[in-house]
Amino acid sequence: MSNEHITLTAGDAEVDVLPENGGRVGGLRVGGTELLRQGERFGCFPMVPWCGRIRDGRFLDGAVVRQMPLNAPPHAIHGTARDGAWKVARVTGDEAVITYDLVEPWPYPGRVTQIVRLAEDSLTLTMSVETYETSFPAQVGWHPWFNRSLGGADVQLDFTPAWQEERGEDHLPTGNRIDRTPGPWDDCFGMPDGVDVTLTWPGQLELKVAGREEWVVVYDEQDAAVCVEPQTGPPNGLNTMPRLVTPLEPLEATTVWSWRRL
Repeated sequence: MSNEHITLTAGDAEVDVLPENGGRVGGLRVGGTELLRQGERFGCFPMVPWCGRIRDGRFLDGAVVRQMPLNAPPHAIHGTARDGAWKVARVTGDEAVITYDLVEPWPYPGRVTQIVRLAEDSLTLTMSVETYETSFPAQVGWHPWFNRSLGGADVQLDFTPAWQEERGEDHLPTGNRIDRTPGPWDDCFGMPDGVDVTLTWPGQLELKVAGREEWVVVYDEQDAAVCVEPQTGPPNGLNTMPRLVTPLEPLEATTVWSWRRL
C-alpha cells in the first residue's frame, strides 16, 4: 500500500484513495462492481477551498479582490486541492486520513483534512479546513462521478429539494429560487433538512447520498456518469454566502453514502 494508492476494505466493499491525485476517491466497488467512473479526472474529488464556479474567478475578502486562475473560463471552478498532492496522515484497514496544505494560488495558509471511512454498507467522507493565522472565506464539498449504468438499466435519481437555484446563462445562480425543473441538470438545489438524494440502478443497487449540509449540485448532462455533489454553499458562494474559517472555528462537512442490494 503506497501513498499513491490506498485500498480500504469492509465486507465485500472496497474503496481506493489516491492522495497524490488530488486526494480523490478513485474507486468504490461493492461486490466487485465499480460504482464510480474511472479515469484520473473522475472518481470522487474533494472541492475545496470552494465548490463549483466563482464568477470571473474573483471574490472579495473585505475590500480586497482576490483573483483565482480561470480554469473554466470565464470562471474558476472546484477549488485548488484537487490539483495537488495530499499527504497520508494515517491508514488502518477501513479508514484513511489525508491532508493538504493550501498553497498558491490560494492566498491564505490553511490545512485541509479528509477522512475516508468504509463500512460494509456505507462510505463516510469528512473534510475540514483549519487556519492558524488569517481568517478566510471557504467552502467544502465532494464531486463524485457515479457510473450511469452498472451493466443494466440506467440509474434513476430521486430527491425532493425545497428549491432550485435559478441558473443564469453564465451557469451561475441568479439569486432567484425556483421550483425544481425537469432534468437534465447542471443545477444547485436547496435541502435545508440536509442533503438526501437516492440513486437507484434498477434491479442492482440503491445508494443514498446524505449529509447535514443544505446544498447539492446535480449534474447529469453526460452519457457516462451522473454527479451528486453535497457542499457547504451554492456555486459562487464565496461571493454570495461566504463561510469564514477562523483560528477558532474550522469549516467541516460530512457526507455519507449508504447502499443496499436490490
